[in-house]
Amino acid sequence: MYKTFSITSMCLLGALHLCASAAQLSPAEQPSRQFMFDDFNYQSFNQAQKNGWMVRTETGHPGIKGAHWWKEGVTFHPDELNHANFVMRLTSKTDGTAINTRQTQVCHKRKYREGTYAARVYFNDQPQYGPDGDGIVETFYAISPLKAPMDKNYSEMDFEYLANGGWGEGNHALFATSWETFQLKPWTKVNQYDAVRNSLQGWNLLVLHAKGDTLSYYINGELFAQHGPEVFPEVPMSINFNLWFIQEQLVKNPAMRQYYQDVDWVYFSKDTQLTSQQVIEQVTHLRKNKVTHHDTVPNWSPKQDDYCSL
Repeated sequence: MYKTFSITSMCLLGALHLCASAAQLSPAEQPSRQFMFDDFNYQSFNQAQKNGWMVRTETGHPGIKGAHWWKEGVTFHPDELNHANFVMRLTSKTDGTAINTRQTQVCHKRKYREGTYAARVYFNDQPQYGPDGDGIVETFYAISPLKAPMDKNYSEMDFEYLANGGWGEGNHALFATSWETFQLKPWTKVNQYDAVRNSLQGWNLLVLHAKGDTLSYYINGELFAQHGPEVFPEVPMSINFNLWFIQEQLVKNPAMRQYYQDVDWVYFSKDTQLTSQQVIEQVTHLRKNKVTHHDTVPNWSPKQDDYCSL
């Protein structure tokens, strides 16, 4: 479904530094003044923290009950295909027990609502080591705190890749889920969702439009989900990536296994609807000009407390 067949598709799926010559931007196409871009060109998380990133350490939902959220699981590495380019890596591991499970989550400031969200993410179908088959969730999403069960002002928009399937889907599935609200006990949810049911092993461009009263989800330039005003976000959200295990779908094996997902870059443009190709052009323009981080998205008014949890 998502085969490369043009320079656009090559840019979506390949190394962006190779696409600079294809991205000739007119003045009207120059990056918005209110946008956030991060190339994850860091050596340590302390450097990322100075640019507004946080890592989760608080226990709790989602994932394995009682599992640790692991700061050391967020690291930075050279891209295997281009060692001059760095990527952020989220690494999670489990042996099936809460005490030995490490899940990872990284978050940016709570100031995002309407606009274009985009990230280039590497999904893995198999663990780095250990037995395969766990319900593993690899993500890119935006979320607000749930202040109370069934809070109507809760907002969440998710890309969630289930490398081993789950939630009623077998083998592989990428879910686009937009939330109005939920409660954990008893489990009750109000959302809309769609799924792509095939392997997405490798690099993928994820783009989400939140504009007007419609949420539109794209994978590698293809629209695969649209959700309506019932689940459109009411409040500002943080931008997040996490990697966690579905408790009900753990392999019955005591051996440790470890998974990872990589993030090449993340981009948000306030109050715009950029196509996947336009996002590529913006990011290529920034990289060509050696911009590794830029953030002119204003704080929400009133300013929201930063957090990195559910």
